Amino acid sequence: MSQSVFWRDPVLPFVELRQVEDGRSLCYAPHSHLEWSMGAITRGESTFVLTDRVHQVEAGTLVCINPDRMHVCNPIEGRPWAYLMLYLDARWLAAQRFRLGLSASPDWQDLAPDVMRAPEVFNAFLSLAARLFDPGLPAAAKENALLDFLALLLPRLGTAEAPDIPAKLEALADYLGGDHAAADMSLEAMSRRAGVSPGHLIRRFKQHFGMTPHAYVINRRVQRGQRALRQGRAIVDAALDSGFADQPHFQRMFKRLLALTPRQYRRSSGPQQKDAAPGEQGRQAPVEPA
Repeated sequence: MSQSVFWRDPVLPFVELRQVEDGRSLCYAPHSHLEWSMGAITRGESTFVLTDRVHQVEAGTLVCINPDRMHVCNPIEGRPWAYLMLYLDARWLAAQRFRLGLSASPDWQDLAPDVMRAPEVFNAFLSLAARLFDPGLPAAAKENALLDFLALLLPRLGTAEAPDIPAKLEALADYLGGDHAAADMSLEAMSRRAGVSPGHLIRRFKQHFGMTPHAYVINRRVQRGQRALRQGRAIVDAALDSGFADQPHFQRMFKRLLALTPRQYRRSSGPQQKDAAPGEQGRQAPVEPA
């Protein structure tokens, strides 16, 4: 049975940490995060897929994932697997690189490599995680520990070439991922906006973003719902405001992409939030078209 624990603190909104002690039963669908993330495999091994690259990773390995990059990491045939995952706000991280003199601009640049095997950095990551999870450590000390870790890590990371995405396709992705993520848009309307046929749009979108336009929208909606849960919103409100027809649909998609339920995500750290009241459970929105 998998066990996930999250740490986050409203005083430090730019960082979140997840620990999975037994991931043998986890199953992630392809997804992406808004944040830059780094994982540390602490036990066992797994398959890590990032866009079109496949890595076999084992204990002692660090994986790095740029924002909005499709990825999936799952256990190998039920073998033991445990990991830590650090999520950092991309704008905040870009500012830290600029502060350290590692970038000429405070704007975000994708980082490389995908996988690191560096014992010094791995051990520092474990030390950082222990400090973040320490309930007796003040937020200021945790922030200093994070900055110390980044001072060690960031000089080892280079910049990666930005993906070459056709302008109309990128504009469509921006449209779908922005304020319109919660609104319904047919494949035909997406195709007209991109100036290509529906079949061509699906192929090109999957080539550049690692998922179909529909899957991309669902991923964005889950991201919006996740952000709402971090802000203390009721699950039903996070679901409906993110564009899901109802709370059960949100819960299914959330678990499919993040391998835990919205309630588990919200309960696992920070001040305890109340779940939706019985009356909220029945709140409904019009069922979206199939």
